[in-house]
Amino acid sequence: MPKVFEWKGCRFHFFSNEGEPREPCHIHVQKGERRAKFWIEPVVALASNYGYSPKELRDFQDQIEKNTVLIKEKWNEHFSA
Repeated sequence: MPKVFEWKGCRFHFFSNEGEPREPCHIHVQKGERRAKFWIEPVVALASNYGYSPKELRDFQDQIEKNTVLIKEKWNEHFSA
């Protein structure tokens, strides 16, 4: 489960096994039992949410948008290997 970055105690990561065929680039956010998934392309968009408030999701989306280049780089590094 490669970590891309952490923000306010939340881990932004993806799983090494992202489906077969592999799903498009996305990021998971997790803190304890709460988790969410955001698609990265064509625009950052919420895919699923388990336990986060609407405000937290907006904050996560802002952080993901600020780190889109990093997320794509890490995704490509990991899945190109």
